[in-house]
Amino acid sequence: MATLNKKFNEIWKALKKPRVTEKATDLAEKNQYVFEVFPRAGKSEIKKAVESLYGVKVTGVGIVNIPRKEKRVGRNMGFKGGYKKAIARIKQGQKIEMLSR
Repeated sequence: MATLNKKFNEIWKALKKPRVTEKATDLAEKNQYVFEVFPRAGKSEIKKAVESLYGVKVTGVGIVNIPRKEKRVGRNMGFKGGYKKAIARIKQGQKIEMLSR
């Protein structure tokens, strides 16, 4: 039971949710999957989380920080929050099932 809790702790400290967009769907055909991750997550943590959650072999992880953007509603200015995303490359022949909303 302790190892199961530790496993889920590693996953939930790294991965937020999979990103299902047109670009992410095109990347899935090339064995690359896109996830939204927590800002403090590193490449090795993301790799362990994807491998343990989906049962695939990850060959590489790329990270992109998306900056916040200024938005305007009427005369009020505000910000749309930025986020961090990871692109995980998996071993050829393996697949992750991603369902859109």
